[in-house]
Amino acid sequence: MAGSTDVAALEESFRKFAIYGDTKATGQEMTGKNWAKLCKECKVMDGKGVTGTDVDIVFSKVKGKTARVIGYEEFKKALEELAPKRFKGKSKEEAYESICQLVAGKEPTNVGVTKATTGGAVDRLTDTTKYTGSHKERFDESGKGKGKSGRENIVDTSGYVGAYKNAGTYDAKVKK
Repeated sequence: MAGSTDVAALEESFRKFAIYGDTKATGQEMTGKNWAKLCKECKVMDGKGVTGTDVDIVFSKVKGKTARVIGYEEFKKALEELAPKRFKGKSKEEAYESICQLVAGKEPTNVGVTKATTGGAVDRLTDTTKYTGSHKERFDESGKGKGKSGRENIVDTSGYVGAYKNAGTYDAKVKK
């Protein structure tokens, strides 16, 4: 059915979106979240003819009853389902061709990803050498945190009063 559209480019787009955001993904199966991302970024979803609800419904329709993902063949069926809605005036084949051209060759973008800033205020607030009082006790000389021992007062359960000079000498005295 996809005549002039480069099938390899379409499959490559499927793989790129399938592995997006999942380190364990192989690129053989796509989740509903990634399907919605593909539809949104490739402008398949236009807000009028094809909405987010339509995209979710088509995904549920083409996947297996108990499956949570779709393969490449189901992906092509899903595009066929959405094509007439997205391109209303065209025939089924022309609409499918047009929707394939929208998707082919595209890859996911990192839109809206928050980047860490290292402005003056952040540097000043995270500089452990400037800490005073009890906060100073939470870090060692190198500025690395002490963990739990830096946050809590660790109770001495040795039986000796704090700061007692001869702590630990009782057993030696009794054995003599």
